[in-house]
Amino acid sequence: MLGEQRPGRDLKTFVLPEIGRLLETDDPWEPCQLLDPFGRPVEPAAVYFKDLMSADCSPLTPRSYGMDLLRWWRYLWAFEIEWDRATREDARDFTLWMKLADKPVRVHWRHRGKDPAEVPPPSRISRPAPGSPNLVTGKPTIGAKYAPNTRAHCETVLRSFYDFHLDLNTRSLLVNPFPLHRNRRSARANAHHNPEKEHRKQRTGLYRPKVPKRIPRRIPEDKYTEVFAGLRSHRDRALLAFWVATGARAEELLTSKQGGALVGQQTVGVIRKGTRDYQELPATADAFVWLRLYQEEAWKKGVPRGRHQPLWWTLRRPWRPLEYDAARMMFNRANVLLGANWTLHDLRHTATFLMLDDPNMPPAYVQHILGHKYLSTLDIYNRPTRDDVITAGLAHHARQEQKKINPPPAQPAPAYNPESLSILFGGATR
Repeated sequence: MLGEQRPGRDLKTFVLPEIGRLLETDDPWEPCQLLDPFGRPVEPAAVYFKDLMSADCSPLTPRSYGMDLLRWWRYLWAFEIEWDRATREDARDFTLWMKLADKPVRVHWRHRGKDPAEVPPPSRISRPAPGSPNLVTGKPTIGAKYAPNTRAHCETVLRSFYDFHLDLNTRSLLVNPFPLHRNRRSARANAHHNPEKEHRKQRTGLYRPKVPKRIPRRIPEDKYTEVFAGLRSHRDRALLAFWVATGARAEELLTSKQGGALVGQQTVGVIRKGTRDYQELPATADAFVWLRLYQEEAWKKGVPRGRHQPLWWTLRRPWRPLEYDAARMMFNRANVLLGANWTLHDLRHTATFLMLDDPNMPPAYVQHILGHKYLSTLDIYNRPTRDDVITAGLAHHARQEQKKINPPPAQPAPAYNPESLSILFGGATR
């Protein structure tokens, strides 16, 4: 049961309407705008985004937070609830809906506004069931429900959004509908912590779900070779080689400039995602070979050339710097050939495993290359991977079966030492 509900609200059959949208702009002062169904900016969200930008957040942060705010506003618009009149019951029902309901099926932009009966069925009907494990990688496919990470991120964003407006005394907002956990309302986390003991984890939000810990996955060498062979161009091969060699995030490598690829030093410069600092990362010689093949081919076609020009470009006119979505689609096409569902971030995990497997590579250097703030972040790579556990388990069962077929020879029963018996019972002495 959903508990107390406002009249006319049936969350069991509720489908989130596609009203309003999040508009991405080229304005550095306001990179994103949350628009209502009439195309007007939502003022509370605009003020919140401006505060995020003034706090030196990345331009990607308003977009990430804006997706959660858009979901919440669509919920409010559907039930005609004012954002500053939302109660804890509204937040509870919204959180429960995200947990139990199926995600809305996104309508293709060509068919938006049409009658559902006029929309043709999807052409690919052989897709695996949502949430089922992939036969090649073992990773589950995208499920029909909202993932715990998505729900946790949404709860954190909405709680901080209402905390921000409570601090500003915005309108008649009196309470935060997304409260802190009951153990956290009277004090901060670990307020009475004993310095001799480790910090224990405490839940932050009352409606925040438990997020399972993910185990990073690496791409096996044979499968990586197959993915590499399935790429169509020298640019794609160079990208894949650099991702696995440097361990850079997918979007970080796309920030490289032509002058930042130093063949003599065998390094490539990137802009870090969090700090936005410039950092040179070591790469393999093979990566620079593929890069040179790509550049010679691209320059002959007319791709802009110069030290301050982007390193990665589209393959067709009009020439545009390569963006993350295009790189992700390129990698997905190679995945389709193998029936796999690896992601670009799995390439970063693969690079990390390769560096940590080298006994001559200090973990502190790996931390610096990956751009992690703390060395303890690498602890997740010390856990056994799925493939390692399965391989060890199968080897154990094989050894047990081998013992049944060829049992070890029986060991002879231990006998008494004659010299010890002679001394014990007073035998002849030397």
